[in-house]
Amino acid sequence: MDLALGVDLGTSGLRLALLNGQGELVAERQAAYPGAFEAATSWRDGLVALVASLEPSLRRRIAAIALDGTSGTLLRCSPDGRPLGVALAYYQACPEQQQACEALVAAGSPAASANGSLARALALRQQSLGPGLLRHQADWLMGWLLGDWRWGEEGNNLKLGWDLVEGRWSGTLGRQDWATELPEVVASGTRLGALGADARAALDLQPGCLVVAGTTDANASVLAADPQPGDGIAVLGTTLVLKQFSPDPLSGPGISCHRLGGRWLVGGASNAGGGVLRQFFCDQDLADLSRQINPDQPSGLQLRPLPRPGERFPIDDPNLEPVLGPRPVSDALFLQGLLEGLAAIERAGWQRLEALGAPPIRRVISLGGGARNPQWRQLRQRCLGLPVWNRPKLSAASGVARLALAGLAPKPGATMDRDPLAPATPAP
Repeated sequence: MDLALGVDLGTSGLRLALLNGQGELVAERQAAYPGAFEAATSWRDGLVALVASLEPSLRRRIAAIALDGTSGTLLRCSPDGRPLGVALAYYQACPEQQQACEALVAAGSPAASANGSLARALALRQQSLGPGLLRHQADWLMGWLLGDWRWGEEGNNLKLGWDLVEGRWSGTLGRQDWATELPEVVASGTRLGALGADARAALDLQPGCLVVAGTTDANASVLAADPQPGDGIAVLGTTLVLKQFSPDPLSGPGISCHRLGGRWLVGGASNAGGGVLRQFFCDQDLADLSRQINPDQPSGLQLRPLPRPGERFPIDDPNLEPVLGPRPVSDALFLQGLLEGLAAIERAGWQRLEALGAPPIRRVISLGGGARNPQWRQLRQRCLGLPVWNRPKLSAASGVARLALAGLAPKPGATMDRDPLAPATPAP
């Protein structure tokens, strides 16, 4: 048993990466969810099917597993893990709960926003009565792996109100009569124990396979990218996510602040991204039309390519409206306008982080499906005035697999004893 398994739960599907003890990629798989994204059973069944696609000889060698999930997708389940309805996805704002959130947590907490998990938690508690637990996507599935749903990883719970600096729930959250629904928070990379019997049987993995606390999908992408000082990480997936390391923590509506490998990782996630492009074009159209774009000739369009009303970052406004027109006759010109709009959102995001105290970035490393588009890279490079490097083959699954690998430490319950950002093998 010498392999580490990382599983990324994205918006459009699941991906796994299998690393050997030297950090080299042994296998990679991906698949769509077998059911609705908001259904926890779809997360579980998707994981089972994905692991089953590995050869038995590989499954027998898996020594540790870690998961990442979409940050903010929240589920309410019974104490034994049974879903009490469907989850509220990360992009579902609950503006009617914002005032209650602001009364519960400290000013400036990411949980004070209508776009935060706390707002979704209050909405979920109104939908189902009786005893329950509030668990994010990766934390619920981690509970299924263990057969124990008490834990929550710190990065996934910041938007629920976990104060990373103080190491406790923000404001008066911990004193609420429903505080027992909140998870026991552990650091990313913590060894939580061996697979439970049910998960071990369903996945056909060996006894003793360890479950390691994972992280958010965006943080896992950062682990895969191995950024150097001055680098910013842009994840061009269904949504646009920006991340960079900062010497000090940052706070503010729509801002995420994590601790990864002993350093502060700050950033934000827009509702805009590749998802809005798929509202208008299929993959083949995107590829064909992109080749018709001249990145040096601006489209003249001023679009705000949100998929629906509401934005999280760089503007925290649950009512912000998309601007998707007027649409020109040329599809290539319309696509260029959408891509330019996404580049403008990215530029505003980096500017907001710098205004809050993050160091200015000198280079952007792009991950995700959008990093395969060379025309978009050129548009972004012109808009940002910075070098932009595309690295589409780096996946969040490989990043969280590195956490699983680092979690193979001597003492159960101990956090990882090495920085997961330190390359296991020389970076390409």
